[in-house]
Order: sequence, then C-alpha cells, then structure tokens
Amino acid sequence: MPGKHQHFQEPEVGCCGKYFLFSFNIVFWVLGALFLAIGLWAWGEKGVLSNISALTDLGGLDPVWLFVVVGGVMSVLGFAGCIGALRENTFLLKFFSVFLGLIFFLELTTGILAFVFKDWIRDQLNLFINNNVKAYRDDIDLQNLIDFAQEYWSCCGARGPNDWNLNIYFNCTDLNPSRERCGVPFSCCVRDPAELEQQGSIHTKGCVGQFEKWLQDNLIIVAGVFVGIALLQIFGICLAQNLVSDIKAVKANWIKHDDGYKLLK
Repeated sequence: MPGKHQHFQEPEVGCCGKYFLFSFNIVFWVLGALFLAIGLWAWGEKGVLSNISALTDLGGLDPVWLFVVVGGVMSVLGFAGCIGALRENTFLLKFFSVFLGLIFFLELTTGILAFVFKDWIRDQLNLFINNNVKAYRDDIDLQNLIDFAQEYWSCCGARGPNDWNLNIYFNCTDLNPSRERCGVPFSCCVRDPAELEQQGSIHTKGCVGQFEKWLQDNLIIVAGVFVGIALLQIFGICLAQNLVSDIKAVKANWIKHDDGYKLLK
C-alpha cells in the first residue's frame, strides 16, 4: 500500500524532443530560404519578376519553378516546425505535422498510381518531354536541363532522335531556314569512341526508355532514398505530435493550479 509521502512527477515538455525538432527544422528553414532566393534571383535575371506574363510564355518547364516550389515548401515547413518547437506553439506544431502528413500522403498516392498506371505515366512522360523539346531554345535553364538529361542517360528525345523534328530549329522541312535543320542538340552526340563504332554519331535511344532502365538498375538505391525520406517524415510527425501532447499536459496542470487544486504528493 503506497505511503503518504509518495511523489507524482509533474508533466513537463521534453527538452530533447523540443530542441531536436528545432535543430532539425532550422536546417530545412535555411535551405528552403536559400533555394527560394536562388529561384527568385534566377527569375530576376531572366526578367520574369518585372514581366509576370513571361511565366506562361514558355511552352515547356521552367526549371526555376523547382527551386521556387521546393524552397517555398521547405521554408514554410521549417518555419512552422522551428518556431513551433522553440515557442511551444501548438498551432504551428499541428500545422507542421498536418502539412508534412499531407505531403507524405501525396507521395504515397503518387507512388501507387505510378505503379498501377505505368503505361499512362509513360505516355504522359513522353508528352511532357516532347513539349519541352519544342521549347528547347526558349529558355536557357530548360536547355541546360535537357542537355544534362540527354548526356547523363545517353539518350536523344523522348522516344528517339526523330522527336527533335518537333522543334522549329531542328525540324527537317525544306522551309526551315535554321542552320540546325535536320540536326539534334550537341548533347545527343556520342562522346565515347567505343560507342561510335556501335551506334553512329548520335544516341538513338529515347530518354523515357533510358530513364526506366536507370530506375531498374538503381531500384534498391531509389527505393532506399524514398523509404528514408518517408521515415524522416513519419518521425517528424510523431515528434511534433508528442510535443503537442506534452504542451497540452503542462497547460492542463497549470489550469488545475489556477483553480486551486493541489497536486498529490
């Protein structure tokens, strides 16, 4: 039978979880702000900030969008998690966990749909790449991104070199005055002398097929990266929710004191 001098520990906010969540998110906050600043700087250099309509003029993807969107999301999450943990703000912590949970759900849904509708995803990827092929000369960032992808995966076009006929500078019509008529970008050219004897001067494989092959060859690494990201997201959600529970318990204890209740000792 417990004695009358038994002590009950008062609820408190765990310092380890609090400052770990703070440190974890301040890194994301700084990185997100850096990505966002780079994206806005790139838009400023291209005159987008002074001419907003330029955002919709490009027929393909503006890679700067990736920096702006990723930087914006990381900044918002980092701010909510960092300030929420430091100031013990339950609203920001709940926002952080819900926002992070929504991102996790979207990633999971996207992965499942990509596996179930593989053929449809392949067709959409072909269409996406060809739209960017058409806009190849319209934006230097897009041009650099396409060149990098074609050099990295040793490919040319979505399905093959003929896709470059969609571009007004490379199409092979007699009315095309461009010096690049009937040609392909330099990134399609074969650099390895050993490959020159096997497949000629340009890569003949499409980037969609090469990307699928790369995924299959690196499936364990890619899966490991996605699982690692998912575990970090789940850990962050659990840590934030645990911190919210601790804060609520401490506040409830304060209310008891204010109402004149005495703690059992």
